[in-house]
This record gives sequence, C-alpha cells and structure tokens, in this order.
Amino acid sequence: MPLTQAQVDQFKTNGFVAVPNFFGPSEVRAMQLETERFKRDGLLRNVRTEGDGKTASTAARNLQICPMFHRSSLFRALPFEPKVVEAVTQLIGGPMILHLDQMFLKPAGDGDGTNWHQDNAYFRIADPLKGTAMWIAVHDATIANGTMNLIPNSFKETLPHERDPMSDHHIRCWPDENKQVPVELAAGGVIFFCYGTPHCTRANRTERDRAGAAFHFLHAEYAQLELINDARQDRPYLTGPKATGGMREYGQTIAGTWPIELSKALSLEAELALAR
Repeated sequence: MPLTQAQVDQFKTNGFVAVPNFFGPSEVRAMQLETERFKRDGLLRNVRTEGDGKTASTAARNLQICPMFHRSSLFRALPFEPKVVEAVTQLIGGPMILHLDQMFLKPAGDGDGTNWHQDNAYFRIADPLKGTAMWIAVHDATIANGTMNLIPNSFKETLPHERDPMSDHHIRCWPDENKQVPVELAAGGVIFFCYGTPHCTRANRTERDRAGAAFHFLHAEYAQLELINDARQDRPYLTGPKATGGMREYGQTIAGTWPIELSKALSLEAELALAR
C-alpha cells in the first residue's frame, strides 16, 4: 500500500501526514509543465485583494485555478491513479468521491499566501476525518517560498471563521500560531490533511514560482445530498459500486489514463526542445 500504518496513524492522530516522494520525477515534470501552461494561457487568476475583499491587488498575487479538471486532462486523470486512490482509501475509507480540485501558484517575488482556515468551515461534514485534501508540492516547497503550515491535533475543534478581506472569496480563522508546523517538501511530496485541520500558506519572496495542487476527497456517506445524488456532475466516484472510472461523470473513461497523459506532456516538451 502507498502509506505505512504509521503514516495512517499519524493522519488520524494529528490530522495530517506528509509523504515525501509520493510522485516521481517524470510525474513532477509533467505537473510543472502543465502549471507553466496554466500561467502562459492566463488560466490562473489573482484572488488577492487590496484588503476590501473585492479589488484585485496590484502589489501581491495569489493565483488560483479552480477547478482544474475541465482545463487539464493531466490533472483530471491524476485522482484516478491507483496509488492515489489506495492512499486516500487508507485514510478515509470508501466509497469515496473526488470533491474538489484546484491549484494555487505563488509567483516569484510578490506571491502571497492563503490565510488560516479549516476546509470544514466550507464543507461542514459530520466527521472531519472523513474528508481529506491531498496537497502536492509541484515545486520544492520551503519556508522561504511559503510552504504549507498546519496545526497538529486540532481537527476536532471548530474554529470561528470570518470573511477574509485579503481574498475575493475566502474565509479565515485565527488559530494558535505557536502550535503551527511548517512542512517543507521537495517537489512530488504530498501532505494529506483532513477537513478539520487548520492550515495556511505564506508569502513567496524568492526568485522562483511555487505552486501547490490540491485535490479534496470525501467519503460518500458524509457528503451532502447534492454531491452524491444521481443529478450531480463533475464529482466522480473513485471507489464503490457507483464508480465508473469517470464515464458517468465525464462521458469517457479516465481511470488508467494517467500514464498516457504523462507521456503526452513529456513528449510535447521533447518536441519543443527539438524545434528550438
């Protein structure tokens, strides 16, 4: 299995676990290339505001794309990859669905972070351990470039949240920052953190961009009805009797296409290199 029992136990005790080298070098490179395309094609928008919750900041940038699946066949295929499905099943059980996918990119020099919050302040599931984010370090994530910070063993506490005036749509909370743990990861490492774990990212003042891709997974029995009824769209079952490999939700089979998408991304890079 992708995770050890010690890692599963850490997730259930602390509310998160870091897993270095979850994705290999070719997978990392493909994700970096796709991130570069997002930026080049203007698919990332600045959600950082001037402090009024509305006006886009001209001094700082926190670039987001949400969701990704309709813009990227690579990232659409990723949650169906067996090691991802197996790891998430180890943590939250099944049947389970893909709840959300998104990316935040902190540009070099003026990249800004996302303030403290609990995902369950948005989703409000009954047991915060039955939903997990998988945050992928697309680039090396360090303290200097604003990596993920988390508060261990705090997922059972429901913190008060307010509208974040530094974002055009986020909410935020104020946990005890003396308890925060910054997690540094080389590109390809991941952090699984449950829906109740307070987390934030910091500013990137380095000379290189830093991106994190986040996929949220939810045990189907804990999803609100509108996420699991027959009329819902774009939130595929990944396990259980209703899982169709993406056919029911996307109109085509997505399961098993991750290696194909990797090959396409890397082949394109090789072709462009030859053309130069």
